[in-house]
Amino acid sequence: MSAVLASRQVDAVTGIDAALIGRSRRAYFERRLAAAQRDPGRHLQVAIEADGALAGFMLGRVLEGEFGRSEPQLRLEAFGVRPSAQHRGLGHELGAAFEAEAAKRGIAEIRTTALWRHHELLRFLDRAGYRLAENTIVDCAVADAELGSARERPLAATPTYDFERLARDAFAVGTLREADLEEIARIDRRHTGRDRRGYLCRSLREALADSALRISLVAKADAEIAGFLMASLDYGDFGRVEPVAVIDTIGVDPLRAHQGVGRALLSQLFVNLAALGVERVETVVAPGNLDLLGFFQAAGFRPAERLAFSKRLA
Repeated sequence: MSAVLASRQVDAVTGIDAALIGRSRRAYFERRLAAAQRDPGRHLQVAIEADGALAGFMLGRVLEGEFGRSEPQLRLEAFGVRPSAQHRGLGHELGAAFEAEAAKRGIAEIRTTALWRHHELLRFLDRAGYRLAENTIVDCAVADAELGSARERPLAATPTYDFERLARDAFAVGTLREADLEEIARIDRRHTGRDRRGYLCRSLREALADSALRISLVAKADAEIAGFLMASLDYGDFGRVEPVAVIDTIGVDPLRAHQGVGRALLSQLFVNLAALGVERVETVVAPGNLDLLGFFQAAGFRPAERLAFSKRLA
């Protein structure tokens, strides 16, 4: 059993995955293995051999503040067992090793998602002790969204502006910069009541280091930050074969509430995603956060076909 996959194993991992889903996702696995080698503390990878060759793998990433979380959790993002080695208990062994390593790191919960139609995967998660999570996954097809399209409705006229404007034109929406960190940490702290500067700093550095995988935006009014949005491009997690944008964090300065800041951020996000050819965007809403759920629903998000699962570790 291996704790971190080696770069030389990418061929075997890609081959197993292709045999299971019917197409190669080599670029995705190359990125995942490279990211784990750069920052092993945020990644957990296990592999198992049978008959002298790699027979299965399981990849996860530590969540530190995404989706408003307050404690570290582990997200199971990809796994597979070679078809010829299935029904020999290797999936169970992989899961046990994955959970043992998570427990060593002080992680108390593992989360994952699965399409409701993927019955074999659902049976595996059931046997492994996963249960439906209370979180709600919502998504929206970029092509169907009103925001960012020619169908977008303008904001109502105000005493300051006697004409209607699109939300993204009412604020200066641009790419998040390192100099914006303190301001977005302040806004986030007002919302969550916690100092998540460490998480925000790491996410921002990821965005600056790999703009192909991160889309982070900031909205300004009167030269001051009014809100921000952090999203990542998912090129293969949970068995996906097409890129999906995942909104990790969104925050609006309470002093700017109900002025269209969040709408402006989403509008610009949809414009950017359409230019990149990304067809869908999703996010996770914590239980009880009805205001945030209502915001996304008003923007065209609906319950996704993916179900959220979780497993508490002893």
